[in-house]
Amino acid sequence: MIDLKKHIVIALVYFLIVALMGVLLRLFYVTPIPLNYKFILHAHSHTALLGWVYLGLTTLIYKIFLSEAHKPKLYKRIFIFTNICIIGMLVTFPIQGYALFSIIFSSLFLFASYWFSWFAIKHIPKHFKNRFSWKLIKTSLLYLVLSSIGPWAIGWVMATLGPDSIWYKTSIYFYLHFQYNGWFILALLGVLFYIFEEKGILFNPEKLKSFFLLLNFGILFTVFLSVLWFAPPLIFYILGLVGAVAQGLAFYELYLMLKNHFPILKKSFSSRVFFLMKISGSLMVVKTLMQVFSAFPYVANLAFQLKDFVIGYLHLVFLGIVITTLLAFLKYFKLIELPKSFLLTFIFAFTTTELLIFYKATALWLGLPFFSNYYLLLAMLSLAFPISIAILFFKNTFIEYFKAA
Repeated sequence: MIDLKKHIVIALVYFLIVALMGVLLRLFYVTPIPLNYKFILHAHSHTALLGWVYLGLTTLIYKIFLSEAHKPKLYKRIFIFTNICIIGMLVTFPIQGYALFSIIFSSLFLFASYWFSWFAIKHIPKHFKNRFSWKLIKTSLLYLVLSSIGPWAIGWVMATLGPDSIWYKTSIYFYLHFQYNGWFILALLGVLFYIFEEKGILFNPEKLKSFFLLLNFGILFTVFLSVLWFAPPLIFYILGLVGAVAQGLAFYELYLMLKNHFPILKKSFSSRVFFLMKISGSLMVVKTLMQVFSAFPYVANLAFQLKDFVIGYLHLVFLGIVITTLLAFLKYFKLIELPKSFLLTFIFAFTTTELLIFYKATALWLGLPFFSNYYLLLAMLSLAFPISIAILFFKNTFIEYFKAA
């Protein structure tokens, strides 16, 4: 029997390290630091996506869909191999950036993700195969594999065209797009629909089909929004806009399907879980609107010139949508405890830092006043992230350990 709570504790360690590196990155603008900013940035982003969120999602998928497959030894091997890759990246990226050893470990991680995807699709119990929730999970795993084209392409681009080529950034954005919009969001939706199925909440099959098609159409076509930074032909903007509208319609359909079930859902979830899901749902509306506006040339060009708009957007999706929903589901399936002190501190950190990031971008855009201690204040407020995660880690390790004893 695998203790999945321990796997989540390991994921929380990565989460804490990511938050500490985030503070360090913001201190670079405050005081001289004898480290390489880009190297730390690479370690920060890789550990966030591949350490904390990836392990959280794969642990959830295993618990819900694969624990009945009775393959704990195989899953444990995949988990150990995955963590070797993550630790390898965590050690090598701050030291050398994109170089031999970091590339080896990040490449090995891609094989670890292929291994888990194969494991899930191969060993899924038969009674899950026709469920809509599994359809979403399976599709998310396909997007996980598809996203890996980006990292593989980076190696080729670096060797042939160099880092100044438009294909370098395009490869990165391709990867991030299918990670965020494909793998993360579809996997979380798969978990959400599993909960609906277990609660006996049924939906019209035609509505589900429409939602699924619109959602995937949106994911595939909004990839064009990731290349607007180099001012491509007009057709790219049109296709990106079509994708953004399709994604918006998909989530509107989801809202219409859920509208009549809100009272049941509110009773089914604890107050903290429901609160996090409301935050995530609200921010999904903001994300969708931002995608629609970013399809227009003026806004796309603005986002390219003012990087803080992009940073704010990525943090909004990652911290505000993906992580809040992931924490809610980990709590729902009793893999984690969410103390009130953590929630308040984390939401404070997220809200204040996002406001500052977007204010800076808006101030530069509109010529608004910009205060001199901005970077110091941003770094100080960012400290609330590791403090909140330390609270979460303490609650789910030491306190739970002493309870068990």
